[in-house]
Amino acid sequence: MATQQHFRTVWISDIHLGYKDCKADYLLDFLKQSKIETLYLVGDIVDMWAMSKRFLWPQSHNELFHYLLTLSRTGTKVIYLPGNHDEPCQKYDGMCFGEVEIHREYIHTTADGKKLLLLHGDIFDNDVCFGPITAWIGDKGYEFLLFLNRWYNKARAGLGFPYWSLAGYIKSKISGANEAIERYRVASTNRARELGLDGVVCGHIHHPEVVEIDGVTYYNDGDWIENCSALTEDSEGNIELITWTQNTSTEATVHTLPELQKSGAGQKAA
Repeated sequence: MATQQHFRTVWISDIHLGYKDCKADYLLDFLKQSKIETLYLVGDIVDMWAMSKRFLWPQSHNELFHYLLTLSRTGTKVIYLPGNHDEPCQKYDGMCFGEVEIHREYIHTTADGKKLLLLHGDIFDNDVCFGPITAWIGDKGYEFLLFLNRWYNKARAGLGFPYWSLAGYIKSKISGANEAIERYRVASTNRARELGLDGVVCGHIHHPEVVEIDGVTYYNDGDWIENCSALTEDSEGNIELITWTQNTSTEATVHTLPELQKSGAGQKAA
């Protein structure tokens, strides 16, 4: 097995355990190859919406779920910020599930004193939504994109090519999707600015990126449905956005985007 990478902090969200397009194998491989001091689970970890319609819990999902619990008992501080797909867990804000802390919002203080707001991001839906009909069309369109993505990557795998997010590529070409993403960026950075903070880390919209908006840094850690992405912080405080798109130690494909921020300890948001 390859030497473990050491991370001071890792942020992941939108795993959607219990949903057919969850890339549990990729995430489990990433976690097993990583030594993590603090792990933030930034919402939509278990997809209770999907499971209420159709129960799906394959072995890979079970292994990943139990591995996350094992991390919390073996030296990794795990903080869970529930999202909309795991909304029932939001009522346990401020409590602990075993060794896992549960918070609706959290503040992470960087090594050089900057403060980042952490939250899933579903609270900004009213700022982003274009109305119920448009939202319904968007949901159905996204399901179709994931269907295309699923079969496209099965074909790629059969030909010996690595995973590639067709869904993400198509979304980037749709003006309505880009407008919604921009609204989300503005709403989330405004929230951090109102609290007097330097940045925000969120998920929810399955669009990983790091952008600075009027002096506030926007970090979106992406998802494990189409992008297989995470935010990581090394021992010197450098934050990178990575994607992990294989599930073997020797073949893992990692892409990184170095960024300006450094990170450190945290406290609950006011």
